[in-house]
Amino acid sequence: MIDKNILLKAFATMCISKRMAEIYDENRQICKYVHSTSRGHEAIQLAVGMQLKECDYLSPYYRDESILLGLGLEPYELMLQLLTKKDDPFSGGRTYYGHPSLKRKGFPKIPHQSSATGMQAIPATGMAHGISYLESTGLLETLEKPVVVCSLGDGSVTEGEVSEAFQMAVLKKLPIIYLVQDNQWGISAFADEMRAMDAYEFAGGFKGMKRMRADGTDFIDSYKKFGEALEFARTKRKPVLVHAMVHLLGHHTSGVRKEWYRHDLSEDEKDDPFLRLRRVLIENGVNEDDLLKLELEGKNKAEESFKKAVAAEDPEPGSLYFHEFAPTLVKEEKGVRAPAGREPIMMVDAGLHAVNEILRDNPEAILYGQDVGKRLGGVFREAATLAQKYGDSRVFNTPIQEAYIVGSTVGMSAVGVRPIVEIQFADYAWAGINQLVVELSKSCYLTMGKYPVGCVIRIPCGSYGSGGPYHSDCIESSLLPIRGIKIAFPSNAADMKGLMKSAFYDPNPVIIFEHKGLYWSKVPGTEAAKSPEPDDNYIIPFGKGRIVQNASKEKTDSGESLSVITYGMGVHWALNASKNFPGCVEIVDLRTLNPLDEVMIYESVKRHGKCIVITEEKVMNSFAESLAGRISKNCFRYLDAPVEVIGSVNMPAVPLNTGLESEMLPNAEKVAKIMESVLGY
Repeated sequence: MIDKNILLKAFATMCISKRMAEIYDENRQICKYVHSTSRGHEAIQLAVGMQLKECDYLSPYYRDESILLGLGLEPYELMLQLLTKKDDPFSGGRTYYGHPSLKRKGFPKIPHQSSATGMQAIPATGMAHGISYLESTGLLETLEKPVVVCSLGDGSVTEGEVSEAFQMAVLKKLPIIYLVQDNQWGISAFADEMRAMDAYEFAGGFKGMKRMRADGTDFIDSYKKFGEALEFARTKRKPVLVHAMVHLLGHHTSGVRKEWYRHDLSEDEKDDPFLRLRRVLIENGVNEDDLLKLELEGKNKAEESFKKAVAAEDPEPGSLYFHEFAPTLVKEEKGVRAPAGREPIMMVDAGLHAVNEILRDNPEAILYGQDVGKRLGGVFREAATLAQKYGDSRVFNTPIQEAYIVGSTVGMSAVGVRPIVEIQFADYAWAGINQLVVELSKSCYLTMGKYPVGCVIRIPCGSYGSGGPYHSDCIESSLLPIRGIKIAFPSNAADMKGLMKSAFYDPNPVIIFEHKGLYWSKVPGTEAAKSPEPDDNYIIPFGKGRIVQNASKEKTDSGESLSVITYGMGVHWALNASKNFPGCVEIVDLRTLNPLDEVMIYESVKRHGKCIVITEEKVMNSFAESLAGRISKNCFRYLDAPVEVIGSVNMPAVPLNTGLESEMLPNAEKVAKIMESVLGY
């Protein structure tokens, strides 16, 4: 039998959470922001919250308020988030009730929590993956054995990304518990409409996943079963799935009310966890008056907390602008860009050498993605020899699951690992974009800076050697509107190395687009992508462009010059095209697209009065077209000609046929024609 004091503590907390749900429903005009409560789920949730340790990590879902109360968080703190108040300890009023983020002494760590159902499974598995790596290398900063708990509703288990998480958990034998709370409802869809099997049965397909069932409405059964799962994960360091049957006694959310569609409430209410635990306590000799006292104390605490929360201050409007990014220490260009006596190296080697130096100097750094392991070292040999040098635990292949590659970085970063990952081709990045948007980009902002995601995502891109419709795309315009991530696009070896180092030491998520056609300088006219290798200390701050070619003073003073704003392959098209117009063309290499060096751009355009923006992307609705608009607005009084944009033809895909590919893409000859037109304007 469980200690009576534990049962009384659980009952006292249920009294509070029950009254909280009632208060919210009674005050719908005040509790106007969408929210969910834990009514019906309290037993299993308290069983979890009351047994986790400070060393553990938790990834709850939006109905898990009783887990938070079980951890020891105060109702007032939760209500501050409910009412989006300034002192909301999780997000400062930025996100929904039941979306915690916590980094507080005495509590498990809770990284960013999104609303997207099932999406937390990958970041949570990334936490366990990171912990496993730190343990294996002696880098874990605790003698205890941390466990990750990922809480899910059963309906979310049908998400494909949950399967990616399960796959990695069993493949890598990770210390994680997947708690699946099954109330059989997915808003208004019932279980028989959504699934062919429940989560327990589904998890049977993942060899190595220990499975357990629990009665989630019975606190004693829940406490024992979760305790067993916790002990197994803590000692065996392997994954467990706990399937807890519960009844949803509250609304799906405040905006989707139970009375609209529920047919089973009267039956479900018979298994109310509150009433079940109350009966157990009476059967075990607890006095009725003592229980009534606990109920009254819980009622009063919830009501006093709500009154206090309602009176709390709202956020200052100016706080909107805080925490898009965590501050970076890389503020200026340092090191030697072109040491004397060094021969030019290829861009792919510059990237390889940068990652090698990062792994050498930073034991918390790891590299993973498809085919980066020791057999191949990357399909472009961009990771060659690294697995041999640093071992399979630091440089390893992943399954074909871009969502895991991207989303796991959230968890890795949260536990202190610094991941560098690779998406093999930009054309296949889309499967990982959900995690990029939902988890990575918002983590720093919605946790008020507590959990920035420090990671580097390498994405080879661009047309090279008739790669065809699924190995040729540039996709920067699709990602640049996503706030909260930084993006680099180097055009040469020195910048590749300097930006790779900067990206790694930046505490924020960074994407580096690497043009395949520049890797080896095999494309005619790209010899300038090679450069002497910078020294080990070379680093380039984000948001600083570089003028790679100046126009002559004579041509500038006579009005016979123009400014080219570009990046990546566009730099080389511009360099080759400008040979037809000696002294007339200044070329600005942006190097990073977010942040953007607008000062350099506008100064260059104002200096010359004429401008061309070059991209490899399709022009329509592109970043380049948007930039041209900003240039036109900010440099309007200085312009002597319309700002031109050169890019690929607006077709759905890059054709495989070499001639068709050539027709679609820009090249130096096409750029030269536009230069001639603009110079003659």
